[in-house]
Amino acid sequence: MNILIVGSGGRESALAYKISQSAKLNQLFIAPGNAGTIQYGQNVPLKVTDFEGIAAFSLENEIDMVIVGPEEPLVKGIHDYFLSREDLKHIPVIGPQREGAQLEGSKDFSKQFMARHGVPTAASKSFDKASLADGLTYLEYQSLPIVLKADGLAAGKGVLICETLSSAKEELTAMLADAKFGDASNVVVIEEFLSGIELSVFVLTDGESYKVLPAAKDYKRIGEGDTGLNTGGMGSISPVPFADEAFLSKVDERVIKPTINGLKKDGIPYKGFIFIGLMNVGGDPYVIEYNVRLGDPETESVLPRIESDLLDLFEGVAEGNLSERSFSVSPKTAVTVMMVSGGYPGDYESGKVISNIENVKESIVFHAGTKLSDDGQVVTAGGRVIAVTTLQDDLFSALQQATADAGRVFYEGKYFRTDIGFDII
Repeated sequence: MNILIVGSGGRESALAYKISQSAKLNQLFIAPGNAGTIQYGQNVPLKVTDFEGIAAFSLENEIDMVIVGPEEPLVKGIHDYFLSREDLKHIPVIGPQREGAQLEGSKDFSKQFMARHGVPTAASKSFDKASLADGLTYLEYQSLPIVLKADGLAAGKGVLICETLSSAKEELTAMLADAKFGDASNVVVIEEFLSGIELSVFVLTDGESYKVLPAAKDYKRIGEGDTGLNTGGMGSISPVPFADEAFLSKVDERVIKPTINGLKKDGIPYKGFIFIGLMNVGGDPYVIEYNVRLGDPETESVLPRIESDLLDLFEGVAEGNLSERSFSVSPKTAVTVMMVSGGYPGDYESGKVISNIENVKESIVFHAGTKLSDDGQVVTAGGRVIAVTTLQDDLFSALQQATADAGRVFYEGKYFRTDIGFDII
């Protein structure tokens, strides 16, 4: 099969790594890819939202399947675009159509979906600019801290946890009246704060049956001990020790099945991943959010543990017979340490030369924010630069190896956390 992966980050690097191992693969293309994906396939200089360019490339290169990594092209309807054209609709797209992508594209949509189908989640209410005064009054009767969520996509920055009533009112006003997050905050969901332990569960579905991928836990804050500003993710571990069989059984019965059945009841076709961000509250799962693609950096910990042929599973999604495909997971533990640019998640410089990657022998180096310079050197090209993942028999060994290997790679201003997973140990 000729495969096109859409995206350029660590998630897409992990997808390329896994798909490159498939016996079913003929040629692999990544659009636009990064400096690391070229070891698995051929990079294509196309933007993820250039649907016409992606379509033309797919036809010219006899692409048999398109796998969409990031959320933006899904929310903007890349799957619908392929289905709308007679010359393209034979090419399966792994990732939901626009309506299904609203599970991530609209927080208000997802909260209404969960309420309709009995999926456990935090209590919430939505407000727009016209109802700002009602929202400010509503805040006065809520417990603190309180969560404010921009309805639309805000590049991972649209969720605020407010500790005081005054800050909550200020932020709600900034989001609705002053468009703090642009159109993404035209509607704001005010949500109850849940206290517990976060984890992520990934589901791959053909719209009828599904496979539950390994659970993972990511670490969002920039500083050691989970301190400082939120980031896109500083590392992850899989499996999650506190997510035992009993807890995951609750997730399956209370969250996954109602979600899959709810999509069917609402007449929403869905072929692809559902990322379920969960809070373990006293042993019971509550959904914090849905994403309609794999998370990052969790993907870099989850995919190396899957022993099955990922392309075979995707073929099952496309053909609607996923239930017939074999699926197995390694019992080993994966740890991912994310290396970032100096200054991230604030202002940072790019174009720093990266060296010593070849000296990492016991871990997998997934490129995230990298590119090749004009003279062929690998340089930084983003806030999150490289994800170092190792697979070991136990968590402590994996933590040691991944941290040591992150230390072997060098570029000016590099930073990574050395305590990923220590809270579990």
